[in-house]
Amino acid sequence: MKVRIVSAIVSILLLSTLFSTAQTQSKAYLLYIEQYHKIAERQQTEHGIPASIILAQGLLESGAGQGELAIMSNNHFGIKCTDWNGDKVYHDDDSRNECFRKYDQVLDSYEDHAQFLKNRTRYAFLFDLKPTDYEGWAFGLKKAGYATDPTYAFKLISIVENYNLHKFDLSNNVNYSDSNTENKINNQNANQTGYGSMGTVHATINHPVYKVNNIRCITAIASDSYAAIADEFSINEARLREMNEVSSASNLEPGMRVFLNYKKQKADKSSENHRVQQGETMHSISQDYGVKTESLYQLNNMAYTDGAKLNQVLKMR
Repeated sequence: MKVRIVSAIVSILLLSTLFSTAQTQSKAYLLYIEQYHKIAERQQTEHGIPASIILAQGLLESGAGQGELAIMSNNHFGIKCTDWNGDKVYHDDDSRNECFRKYDQVLDSYEDHAQFLKNRTRYAFLFDLKPTDYEGWAFGLKKAGYATDPTYAFKLISIVENYNLHKFDLSNNVNYSDSNTENKINNQNANQTGYGSMGTVHATINHPVYKVNNIRCITAIASDSYAAIADEFSINEARLREMNEVSSASNLEPGMRVFLNYKKQKADKSSENHRVQQGETMHSISQDYGVKTESLYQLNNMAYTDGAKLNQVLKMR
């Protein structure tokens, strides 16, 4: 009898907590949603995870980006170091001084969260759900062991409904494993979806994201600027320019490639060499292949004062 009474009290307290939460909205939560909802929508388009669930997890796991772990590591999803070769930080969680993944930027945390779910078989059943089934995803994440908190699913659902996060979910039931379908959805969103302001820059274009040398990037269109793209992808503008090796005075032109992460030391295995064409520079070639300009000089034993010469064959790896 005592066990039943205690259980009933716990249930009442939980429901009371969820109900009271639904009556108020945190300013920090609202600011977080404004800042990251475009990334969540893009992650759903690319990977098939409901944007509402992505945002709810980000809010809950990172304390709306204000938690100690998020501040230390840009880790917004509480992902630990299992199968991880990158930077690490240590933080008290279920146990003291646990190892967590550390990222250069929040965008990397969002991308790694998607890959974390997609590449583990225990989450595979979730991708059979409709993209609007946030309740199914919430309970499924708990069932698959994403968190040890017994109320984890209820907390996610409460956040989704209290902040109307389901409005960001796609209504299309698409097959996200089909790259052609994915590209069609990307293009459809780019043409049909308008988004509001995020900060002082109005980012109204949802750029389709693709990869060069396994680095995420977009192609600039008319009226684009580094500031607008940085705003859209929640990247510091100075860092975005650094990733693309351009000065603070450089402007974007339609058709130019913009990388969303740092370029690599060498090209992929399919690109051993490149013959310099008319009008190409070492920097433009580095943008074509996703290779750092400095690395391109080093691979070819060239002085930094030299430029690319017409018909010169450059080593790319």
